[in-house]
Amino acid sequence: MALNRLSSARFEGGAARIFPFLLWLPMVNRTTVRADLIAAFTGAMIMIPQGVAFATIAGMPPEYGLYAGMVPAIIAALFGSSWHLVSGPTTAASILIFSSISVFATPGTPDYVTLVLTLTFMVGVVELAMGLMRLGVLINFISHTVAIGFTAGAAILIAASQARDFFGVEIPRGEKFYEVAISLVRQFDQISIAATVVGLTAIATGILVRKVNQNLPHMIIAMLVSAAVAFAFKSFGIADVATIGAVGTGIPGLSSPEFSMQLFSDLALTALAVALFALTEAVSIARSIAMRTGQQIDGNQEFIGQGLSNLVGGFFSG
Repeated sequence: MALNRLSSARFEGGAARIFPFLLWLPMVNRTTVRADLIAAFTGAMIMIPQGVAFATIAGMPPEYGLYAGMVPAIIAALFGSSWHLVSGPTTAASILIFSSISVFATPGTPDYVTLVLTLTFMVGVVELAMGLMRLGVLINFISHTVAIGFTAGAAILIAASQARDFFGVEIPRGEKFYEVAISLVRQFDQISIAATVVGLTAIATGILVRKVNQNLPHMIIAMLVSAAVAFAFKSFGIADVATIGAVGTGIPGLSSPEFSMQLFSDLALTALAVALFALTEAVSIARSIAMRTGQQIDGNQEFIGQGLSNLVGGFFSG
């Protein structure tokens, strides 16, 4: 309780308003560092398959999903208010980006990547502006039903966007949900049994492992098991399942958003939508964790941290 009062007082002014990491830096010791390293290693292992999947959903090269979990996560941790929130790409944001940007460019192309980085920069500007104007209270007016409805809709769009790879058929990217369903029916005889089996293996393994022991990294295990099945198919000459291929290595390269007033105008509504939903997700998760730890969350500071992370991410391939 005393710690909470101290945190609240220091949040009201002083250097902590500009550098919020000064709140938790004095609490770091050998014990906390050890615990943080274990948590960081676990989170990084989960982030690898997640990041690749999120990048694929967003229509980006796989390595960009990993980049989004590097520099932006560090900035959000330093300038946000939560001591436990780990920032990075999410499913809903990825599908929202894909559905919006694929209208302007072909997914995976350099033009598409530039547009996504520009959108990321714009989202950062919106989030940072909302934080500086102390609009964190607006999150309280977004109902839980709206968030659930949006997430459910995103799940449907994600399933449609991944159908071509799951079933191993040729479906143009960016097709509407009902067009994907029609294409699957028309190409039913061309569905790759091997690709479908590998996909189903990943889903079944993930669900089973999570049901048996929630502490196990079910997504990593599912990825390894399904990869082993695909390797077995190829080794025994049963089928050749398409793979992602080599993923770019090294630290995130410098990048630059496209500063065009026309482009800003075209992406303005999308940037606002992504910013609002991303902030809702981040603050909701931060508050749910804070209820268990007793920490006091500053919604405005969280807005600033998320905004800065996206601003910086736009210049570091995030």
